[in-house]
Amino acid sequence: MKTNALGRLMLIALGLFFAACGGSDPKQEPAQADAKLTGMSGIKDNTSQKNIVQIALGSSDHTTLVAALQAAGLVDALANPGPFTVFAPTNAAFDKLPKGTVESLLKPEKKNDLAKILQYHVQLSAFKPESFKDGQTMTMFSGQPAKFNVKDGKMTINGDIHVLASVPAANGIVYIIDGVMLAPAK
Repeated sequence: MKTNALGRLMLIALGLFFAACGGSDPKQEPAQADAKLTGMSGIKDNTSQKNIVQIALGSSDHTTLVAALQAAGLVDALANPGPFTVFAPTNAAFDKLPKGTVESLLKPEKKNDLAKILQYHVQLSAFKPESFKDGQTMTMFSGQPAKFNVKDGKMTINGDIHVLASVPAANGIVYIIDGVMLAPAK
């Protein structure tokens, strides 16, 4: 009798433990369907505000950016808590690059070059739109400077890339841009 009661008590305790750890909540289980999403990017959470990677994955205008992040191995980095400011080029922005550039950069042997370009689109802090001042220069994660201009509430980067919108994320903010930022030559 005591053994049976003790066994039931242990089963209840184990059930509570797994429930507390999220083991029974399918919204918190790692994504199994997409083998490319591991680590922070592989956690499914349909209730919290989306992080930067989830915003990009959910946008049909950013499929090239997502492919580039995957090829460069940066998906998990941008799924981390941050905070980050990410300048996200649209598919049309990538289309403006010379023919064959994107295809070339997505090759495994170009991973480091691609990562450097993408890191030039990231700042390791969350900057709201009102944080930017006309003529301001920031050193991006790649270590290279970017110049921001603000006029009549509209922002440009390095003179010719326009910020189209901003999207708050759980781990920072995403600025949708109409060009691919290329670091100035040294």
